[in-house]
Amino acid sequence: MANKKNDKIEVEGKVTEVLKGGNYLVELPNGHTVQAYVSGKMRINMIRILPGDTVTVELSPYDLTRGIITWNKR
Repeated sequence: MANKKNDKIEVEGKVTEVLKGGNYLVELPNGHTVQAYVSGKMRINMIRILPGDTVTVELSPYDLTRGIITWNKR
């Protein structure tokens, strides 16, 4: 049986828009747009994300339209 916690898809994308409630629109290299929120560790360390930043997004294989921002590369 596969470990569900490790079944994440990591993709780099560019933040295009900041939405209400701490959500962001991230455009992926293949042209798709994903709605993502900031991971807990980034929120605790107060990492600021602005439009135009390059970020790493973790996507679930079950819902490819929502993700978690885990890294900011600016």
